[in-house]
Amino acid sequence: MDDAATTDGVRPSEGWGVVHLFLRARRGEPGAGDVVDAIAEFTAEEPNQVVACSVLGGRADLGFMCLGPDLDRLDRLTKRILAGPVECAYSFVSLTEGSEYTSTEDDERARLAAAGEAADEDRMAAWRDRMAHYRDARLHPRLPRRKVIAFYPMSKRREGADNWYSLDFAARKALMQGHARVGRAYAGRILQLITGSTGLDDWEWGVTLLADDPVPVKQIVYEMRFDEVSARYGEFGPFFVGLVMDPEAALARSGLTR
Repeated sequence: MDDAATTDGVRPSEGWGVVHLFLRARRGEPGAGDVVDAIAEFTAEEPNQVVACSVLGGRADLGFMCLGPDLDRLDRLTKRILAGPVECAYSFVSLTEGSEYTSTEDDERARLAAAGEAADEDRMAAWRDRMAHYRDARLHPRLPRRKVIAFYPMSKRREGADNWYSLDFAARKALMQGHARVGRAYAGRILQLITGSTGLDDWEWGVTLLADDPVPVKQIVYEMRFDEVSARYGEFGPFFVGLVMDPEAALARSGLTR
């Protein structure tokens, strides 16, 4: 296909594209400058973002989480990165998405009634504002600078009596709301971004965790494993954790030079 064929971009009708790249460095080789330049050009255009890290352990040397509204621009960036002195150890493609299990107005009115509180218009207007902000943060995230990034892919199990997709919607929603309560307990310590990859990659979701301390990352994953959504229905892929730094620093730490 002629490169000009995608000059208008490829923009999802909902959400942004996300590409996670975990790379091995061909140490001592030049070319890091080309990667840095590619990332700088990509992030110069709002709202494109890249989070770079030095990967802890030996599974990969460095990683990039790249996101933006145009899949064509993401693809161009990915190809320019992979043209550098690196080899791809693992990659993951997904889209930011809302949750089908988000509370509805009826849910909120029922919650207020159960608490003996009136569902007056001021309360409901405030609730609508909060939910609009929540949905926008999931679909169009502005990622803060944190010290640590962790990523893993996951799917829901589809085996015998433990088939998530054989449950009716009400049962799935009740389970997910309980699961979400665990996550909310870590508000302020962890920013969690769930991106959807069903039909786009081998797993159904990608989970990205950003924090300043690796301990809450370890704790939230451990605690959630006792929740039925994970204990009975969760399947998990490889885990990657890295120290967030500027792209040039991540490349240099991996032994790459300009």
